[in-house]
Amino acid sequence: MSGHNKWSTIKHKKGAADAKRGKIFTKIIKEISVAAKLGGGDPGANPRLRTAIDKAKGENMPKDNIERAIKKGTGGMEGVTYEEITYEGYGPSGVAVLVEVMTDNRNRTVSDVRSIFTKCNGNMGETGCVSWIFDKKGLITYGKTTDFEKLFECALEAGADDVVEEDEQFEVLTDPAAFMEVREALEKAGFKHESAEVTMIPQTMIKLEGKAAESMLKMMDRLEDNDDVQNVYANFDISSEEMEKMM
Repeated sequence: MSGHNKWSTIKHKKGAADAKRGKIFTKIIKEISVAAKLGGGDPGANPRLRTAIDKAKGENMPKDNIERAIKKGTGGMEGVTYEEITYEGYGPSGVAVLVEVMTDNRNRTVSDVRSIFTKCNGNMGETGCVSWIFDKKGLITYGKTTDFEKLFECALEAGADDVVEEDEQFEVLTDPAAFMEVREALEKAGFKHESAEVTMIPQTMIKLEGKAAESMLKMMDRLEDNDDVQNVYANFDISSEEMEKMM
């Protein structure tokens, strides 16, 4: 399972998602505004904006908030210029970590991110040090009640790269350029997804337990808690048994 997706499952189990709903809204609003500024306010012609809006709806964000964020973006976002940067580094036990940020103050953000890496037994690296471990992919997940054979057939027919079975769900993997087309085709075929996003999937995983697992989860929590951080990806794997010990 992808480290990013595994982390989403862990957050749900920890109950952290609801506790940080305000921060989630802030990050999504920023993404909607920047997407609208760069590609226009029409979701039909702007895949990045449509994906951000879908994410907002998935978090039950009020429609007014979404519309205001789009207007803010198409209005030029006066007084605010966001820079998109990806930082790379290593977590406990050499786990590869990618941190995508959207910031109006690069110096503040790099200082904050470096501090989190250091305090959690990790270290920031040079650009390119771990990005080669990840592949950018469209990822659409479905619950285990879904008919796997039908999903597999429809997904490949729609242009998906692969369909795999994981512990708690089925995952449809696509090329980023085919993501929207595959998702829409599966929706029309009657499949209801649990999540859909373009994400970074690690090629290899590092199994963590004990103190290393605790430090890694603390790092992920602190990074995602930072207002400038939009996404965090990592190639760690923590077993369900290990998670039970830490809960």
